[in-house]
Amino acid sequence: MIQTNHHFRRLSLSVALALCVGLAGAAAAQSEGGHAGHEESKNGNEGAKADHSEAKGNPDDEKGDHEGHEESEADAVHLSKEQLAPLTIRTEPAAPGSAESLLSLPATVTFDANRVAMIGPRVRAKLVRMTKGLGDPVTAGEVIAEMDSVALGQAKAAFLKSRARFETARSQYERQKALNAQQIASDATLVEARGRYREARADRDAAIETLRLYGLSREAVMAIDANSDQPLSRYSLTSPIDGVLQRRDVSPGQTVGPERTPIHVVDTRTVWLKMDAFEKQIADLAVGQTVRLHLPAFPERMFSGRVDWVSRELASESRTLTVRAVMDNPDGVLRAGMFGTATVQTEGHDGTLMIPVGAVQRLEDKPHVFVPGDEPGAFRAMPVTVGHESNGMIEVRTGIEPEQSVVVEGAFDLMSILTAGGRSAAHSH
Repeated sequence: MIQTNHHFRRLSLSVALALCVGLAGAAAAQSEGGHAGHEESKNGNEGAKADHSEAKGNPDDEKGDHEGHEESEADAVHLSKEQLAPLTIRTEPAAPGSAESLLSLPATVTFDANRVAMIGPRVRAKLVRMTKGLGDPVTAGEVIAEMDSVALGQAKAAFLKSRARFETARSQYERQKALNAQQIASDATLVEARGRYREARADRDAAIETLRLYGLSREAVMAIDANSDQPLSRYSLTSPIDGVLQRRDVSPGQTVGPERTPIHVVDTRTVWLKMDAFEKQIADLAVGQTVRLHLPAFPERMFSGRVDWVSRELASESRTLTVRAVMDNPDGVLRAGMFGTATVQTEGHDGTLMIPVGAVQRLEDKPHVFVPGDEPGAFRAMPVTVGHESNGMIEVRTGIEPEQSVVVEGAFDLMSILTAGGRSAAHSH
């Protein structure tokens, strides 16, 4: 019985061992087949990927083309009219000069005396009304005030009387000439008529000159009409120049004499810049030199002009010499009385150019300046090599040509737009 059980145990172990070997073999075969299928599938996917890459083209080539396009546009700004409108972009030609040859002088803006009209009556008169207010634009010949003068009224009345006598005397003289030609009137009568005619003409001409001294033109005098609704004492003050009404020291009802000029009209399109130079600087100053003005009121802006007069006299107290420059002021931002610092380019240059410091901007940590492009609203950032800096100006040694237009105002805005555009482009990739 014991042997039978032992034999049965050995048979069960053999069957179990066979089953385990069979199961292990089946699992190994299944694993090998699955792995081979996976490899085949992987190889198929790689082939499809290679075909796709081949059909798409070389990505490095496409990247190179794209980078080339970005490089050509990376330094350009293109603005539409709407984008350009709120910006203040001003260009100036790059002028030859060097930082060592710049003089810094205190300066004051004044009106151009040749463009100031001081207006007042030429006869004692009372202001009736002003037709223009302070700051109003005025054109040459335009009425700016209505005046009333007793003396002028009397002079007009005297003119009307003398003109009437002249016309009567002329008519009588012409009649006597005709009668004398027919031998009806005597020579003595003709001579008498001629005398009265010449006397009346002289009186009339004297009355005309009196009115012209009062400021009336000959045409205005001859147009005086005794039957007009306008009082003879009324007349108009007109402006002799184009400009704006800058000063008015008279009110309606106030009487003004010919010694006063209470109304000022100023043409501010051009202003003067008065500078004070010391004796040691006189030898370096000359008419025609370039002047640039920096004002605290406009720290980001530089104004340009040229010296047109150097005084021949030193001020007794300050021992300074007055130097004057003419500056264009088309937008009217320069106001009389403004104080600032003027830099004068006094002598030759060593091949460098001078531009305002604000015109130089840094792109990728390198100095650049903006120059106008080929189209309106287009600007390009040009790399430059800069040198010494003095009094708000900086030398440019390479990168731009003499007299080439450079953005001297608004360069910071253009750089902001350029860098903002670059960041947006990078983010979109």
